[in-house]
Amino acid sequence: MFSDLSDKLNGILQKLKGQGIVTKEDLSRAMKEVKFALLEADVNYKVVKDFIKDLEVDLEGKELEKSLTPGQVIVESVHKKLTQLLGGESTQLVINSRPFIIMLIGLQGSGKTTTAAKLAKFLKSKGRQPLLVACDIYRPAAIKQIQVLGKSIDIPVFSEEKKPEQIAKDAVLFADKNGRDIIILDTAGRLQIDSDLMNELQRMKKTVNPNEILFVADAMIGQEAVNVAKTFDDEIGITGSIFTKMDGDARGGAALSIMSITSKPIKFAGVGEKIGDFEPFYPDRVASRILGMGDVLSLIEKVRENEDEKEAKELEKKLKKQQFTFEDFLSQLKKIQKMGSLTKILKMIPGLNKIKIDDEESFDKEMKHIEAIILSMTKQERQNYKILNASRKRRIARGSGTRVSDINKLIKQFIDMKKMMKGMNKTKAMSMMKNMGMMK
Repeated sequence: MFSDLSDKLNGILQKLKGQGIVTKEDLSRAMKEVKFALLEADVNYKVVKDFIKDLEVDLEGKELEKSLTPGQVIVESVHKKLTQLLGGESTQLVINSRPFIIMLIGLQGSGKTTTAAKLAKFLKSKGRQPLLVACDIYRPAAIKQIQVLGKSIDIPVFSEEKKPEQIAKDAVLFADKNGRDIIILDTAGRLQIDSDLMNELQRMKKTVNPNEILFVADAMIGQEAVNVAKTFDDEIGITGSIFTKMDGDARGGAALSIMSITSKPIKFAGVGEKIGDFEPFYPDRVASRILGMGDVLSLIEKVRENEDEKEAKELEKKLKKQQFTFEDFLSQLKKIQKMGSLTKILKMIPGLNKIKIDDEESFDKEMKHIEAIILSMTKQERQNYKILNASRKRRIARGSGTRVSDINKLIKQFIDMKKMMKGMNKTKAMSMMKNMGMMK
């Protein structure tokens, strides 16, 4: 998401950064280009108009012609305004009651049920005890879907054959008796807004008085998501939004407009199909990604989620003593896989965020080959690659269904990763990825 907008804004700002002096004419031309880039990204016209006006006011008081780095001053201003447009400060859930009730609302097909499970898993990882509640009694197999999702993440699902508001009310009693501190209500949607849907949601709100009413929006439908959010906010009163499919090819206009139109923050984003592809929404980090500045903080958090502190210290010792083995190599590659899409990971790293990965499927296939080769080695061979002579390589190739050339390629990758782990820099990282066939 945002890739087209990111490319366009980067192109505009790079031209300014390359100039020693930026005149008023240069700035005026750049602002027009920024305006068109935002409109092409499907950002609401009024939002664009206000954004450009605020940006011009912000830059007006700065003496760009006398600045040593006028382009950088402009980039900083654009980043600041984009962050404000996306909501400014990150707005997290403030869980201050027990049970804490979250009601998810939105149109049919926006991804509410999957989002309910993703949110439950996220909250469970923070030490909470969530309860999923099946309040969509109309859509065929909706209850079955949430039950399957709940089972996959080991979170209970409450369901009854009653009216949605009564199900919600009974779920509160169930949660209280069973020690569940967060209730997530998966409500029904419609293909379009109608009075029956709004009346039902209003009754549910009145019955259980939820702490949060989060509008779930499909990022792929663009401006329509903003219009729908506005209607839901006017009729029901939302406290924030969750965007689904933010890993897709959408132009991003809805995410850049919804905060301004509803004055309610985006709180979470679904960033992939897996149940764990869900994260809090940080406006400043998203603005940095749009401007090609990377997102190191999110990357660090991803690494921490997938890294055991004891293991990390053990690995550090091994590297210092030159004891990094093929088993360690395989373990590190699996951790990279667990962190999610390589494209997403690279976008978080300043300087590497423009690298294009040829095919993530080919990377997964390569991983299977690597695993087969390493598992076909003896313990001694995994511990010391230097003993891998021609006959050993032939035996491993037969056992793993690969070729001797694949074994040689893996040994080179292993040596490259060993060097990179000792002291990563951009050149080595890019070299390793090229050798693994992950980029052009």
